[in-house]
Order: sequence, then C-alpha cells, then structure tokens
Amino acid sequence: MVRAGIIGASGYTGGELVRLLLNHPSVEIGCVFSSTHSKEKLSNIHKDLTGETDLIFSDTIKTEEMDIIFLCLPHGSSRDFLGSINIHPELKIIDLSNDFRLSEKKTFKEITFSYGLPEAFRNEIKNSKYVSNPGCFATAVQLALLPLASKHKLKSPIHINATTGSTGAGSELKATSAFTWRYSNFTSYNEFKHFHLAEISETINKMQGECPEINFIPNRGNFTRGIFCSCYMDIGSAEIDFVKLYRDYYEKEPFTFVVDFEPDIKNVVNANKCFINVKIVEGKLLITLVIDNLLKGASGQAVQNMNIIFGFDEMSGLKLKASVY
Repeated sequence: MVRAGIIGASGYTGGELVRLLLNHPSVEIGCVFSSTHSKEKLSNIHKDLTGETDLIFSDTIKTEEMDIIFLCLPHGSSRDFLGSINIHPELKIIDLSNDFRLSEKKTFKEITFSYGLPEAFRNEIKNSKYVSNPGCFATAVQLALLPLASKHKLKSPIHINATTGSTGAGSELKATSAFTWRYSNFTSYNEFKHFHLAEISETINKMQGECPEINFIPNRGNFTRGIFCSCYMDIGSAEIDFVKLYRDYYEKEPFTFVVDFEPDIKNVVNANKCFINVKIVEGKLLITLVIDNLLKGASGQAVQNMNIIFGFDEMSGLKLKASVY
C-alpha cells in the first residue's frame, strides 16, 4: 500500500483527493494536513464523508512516513511549505498549484518537477518523483490542441472561449463565487491574459517549436463544476482528416475520448473523463471539449499522475460515474 499525505485537505481539490484516495485500492491516507483545522475531524469540514472515515486534521507531517504527498495549497504557498519541512529522499510529490508549472520555476532546491499532463508527457511523469499538475483551463485547452501541435498543424491564430464553474475559484468566500452573484449570471474575466496561457504556450512550443497567437476568453458560469471549452481556427484549404488525427492521437488514452456528438458538461462532471468533438464549419476547425475542473482538471489528474508514477493501472481509483441528470 502507498501511504499518502494531503496538504491543504480542507479545500475543494484537497477534499476531492480525500474522496478519491479513500476508495483507491492501493492507497492509504496517512495524513490530512490543515493549519487552520488542526485536531478537527475531517468529516466536520467534508460532511459527506461522515461514516466513511475517522481521519483527523493535523498541522504536522512526517515525510519519512509517507510515500507521496499532494500539495493542495493556494498558488504561491507550495514553495513555502516545502521549505518548512524535511523532504525525505524517497518522497514523491504532486503539486496542484501553479508554483512549479513553468520551466523557469520547476526547480526547488535539488528538486525538479515534471509537467503532469499525461496525454503529452506520460514518459516523463513515469520517470519522475515530482510532478506539477496542470491548471484546469490549461488542461482543457491543451487537450483540445495537442493532436494538432504533435503534427505541427497549429499555424493560424487560435481563438478560445471557455467557461468554468464556481469551484474553479476555490473554497475561500469571495464576491464572484457567492450564490447571489453567480445565480442567473455570466461574466468573462482576465480576457487575453489568463495566467494559464503561459503553460499552454510552453507545451505547444515544446511540441511544435512555435506557438501561434492564442486569444483566450475565460468565463464564469452559473454552475458549480465543469469546464466547457470551444477552440476554433482557420484551416484554409488543408486536406486533412482532422477527426482521424484526433482519434489516432487519443486512441490509447484511458480518459480522453473523441466523440461524434455535441458534448456537454453533464457528460463528464464527477468523472475523470474528457470528451472532444471535432468538426469543420465554413473553413474553420472547431474543437469542443468538456472536463470536470476538479477531477480531470485537478484532483483526478493528480491521482492519474500518481498511478503512472507508481506503475498502477492508470484508471485505478478513477472509474467514476458522471452525474448526467
């Protein structure tokens, strides 16, 4: 059994990790860390886990007693946390913040993080002890573009419109995540300058040598979880079977599927799946994609990366059913 610690277990991504790992056949949760809820029962915060676990929050962790830790901390806090503990040489680490995603930030002391997007970098993840989980929007956009980048087909400007649920803003109460503001409401934010653009561009640069202009409009939806993403670009007179290109690229992927119907977020919410639809409309290639921002966009992908690192079945602990009604 792998013994896991979850740092920041009281938040949305930490809570999702607890739920996943409690049902993982090869994992035992050894520590749920929270500096603000120390000595409280985990089920006092995640009330749905009443009767499923007697775990107690702790504000200390012994890394020598863990095989892996997941960092579910606010952006900018993972470096500080790692600097405050003794990191056992055999410890594996998966960070869900943006602290180590970019090349110029991926090294901490003697530790170097790999970028944890399995559909692009599975072999690197397999040979790494330290993985930086991609952002939720970044996961969706990259999955929409990877097959094209792999064949150096991203030449014209890319236009992206993507909408996320309120859980994408984290569990800390703020005006834009309050029910009275979100209900019957819809807004965009950080137009053309969302911080996930940097990791998206870096992946495309790595795969095809140059990233074209990306015009990204992120939106806040009036639902709890899920991301609906539309990407489109001019293709001119290119004689390419784009559906086949996508099906070939994702043929062996356990969670990413090219579908022949219009996907919606209910297809994937509460599951670790990604559904992609590809079609040509009046000389433009349109890629429509859906994921759950807390699972494939965060905690589910983190467990997928853990499975790869330890050589488990990649779907272990992740055979989840979407809430379709």
